[in-house]
Amino acid sequence: MRSSEIAMSFSGTFGPSALATPSNFITLLRVIITPLLMYDVAKNGATWTAFIVWVVLASTDKLDGFLARKQGTTRSGAFLDPLADKLMVFGLFAVLVAKSEIWWLPVIIMAVRETWMSLYRSVLGRRGISVPARPLGKAKTFVQIIAIGLALIPGFYAFGRSEIAALVWIATGLALVSGYFYYADGHVQGSN
Repeated sequence: MRSSEIAMSFSGTFGPSALATPSNFITLLRVIITPLLMYDVAKNGATWTAFIVWVVLASTDKLDGFLARKQGTTRSGAFLDPLADKLMVFGLFAVLVAKSEIWWLPVIIMAVRETWMSLYRSVLGRRGISVPARPLGKAKTFVQIIAIGLALIPGFYAFGRSEIAALVWIATGLALVSGYFYYADGHVQGSN
């Protein structure tokens, strides 16, 4: 195969029903690596290795989104990517709650919001209504990722406990506000 053919096959597009795409492969790696990271943090606490793995996992979310837009979005990717995001964030939140480094209440509020939003979007999707991501929802995820990342830096929790707690509560507020807007968007589209 010539280099131009290789470049064309890499930059080619996939149909909506494709499963074996570079984007889905990266997403699947995130799903596989997250439980290993959870185990490591539960056993060893905050380490530089855990922090680096977290940064790589969080970065690959942007990479698989870029590849999906470039090579064609798929139904499987639309299902797997948010699942991988939720597993990453709430898996690590659960470990940090179990280690008493994050209070359980904001995590429960965010988990209930995510569950409700997934069910709501699923119901709307069956009616042919799509509720696209909003900047507030993306900001919520960014703040969650930063809070977890700070908690995984060795020694940071000892003096940065209040900063981590503040970020978790900010993420909770963003989750609730963005959830309201997603609901409103779906309601408006559903009544048209």
